[in-house]
Amino acid sequence: MILFPAIDLVGGKVVRLQRGDRSRMDVYSDDPAAVARDFAERGAEWIHVVDLSATFEEDEEARAANAAAIRAICATPGVKVDCGGGVRSIAAVARLADLGVRRIAIGTSLVRDPAFAERAAAEYGEQVVADVAAKDGVVKVNGWREGADLAVDELLPRLAGLGFSHLVFTDINRDGMQTGIDADAYRRVAELFGAPVVASGGITSTDDLRALAAAGSDVIEGAITGRALYEGNFTLEEALAATRF
Repeated sequence: MILFPAIDLVGGKVVRLQRGDRSRMDVYSDDPAAVARDFAERGAEWIHVVDLSATFEEDEEARAANAAAIRAICATPGVKVDCGGGVRSIAAVARLADLGVRRIAIGTSLVRDPAFAERAAAEYGEQVVADVAAKDGVVKVNGWREGADLAVDELLPRLAGLGFSHLVFTDINRDGMQTGIDADAYRRVAELFGAPVVASGGITSTDDLRALAAAGSDVIEGAITGRALYEGNFTLEEALAATRF
């Protein structure tokens, strides 16, 4: 199981949001590259990055600061980067690929522009990842601000047909809230998608990570952890050890 420590970016700063709410933001560092180096030195092999300034369509200065941060994170020796946020065109996919991103997450366009999502999967193959967030069984888009009038049970089976073989799934009710995870829910997600899932949202302890690992490699490909790591609920070393349970 892959552990993805998270770096969420706003204007070049490392932040965490509660349930995706931009107004409920905590800033943890103004040096994303240093955070990435620390993760790498402590054993991380992947880092999950979210460009929230692109997601929220913030000004060019904020987006340029994030692009510079993403390039610096990708230059960190020993780690690969998974990144998403506001990816709604082939040009956006190409920009992230040029920055050195190894997996590029596509979210809103899975619903709003499936033709683009399908084209991206055809052109970039396993380098693109489906990124689905849901609240109470309903898919959310545009930085989780809008409902898609689409049930998770309807969307997930379509993704393989669009060409996606990797999925990040976020439970919005749990994201940034440290409420724990629901391993059984991820079993259902993996069944609907037809492949293992990267779990996101709600991880609060190493017990959560062990529960995900115990679900098996046919259910869980990896797990993203952010706030619990930054708040000191566990160390990165402890988290990595738990994924090998």
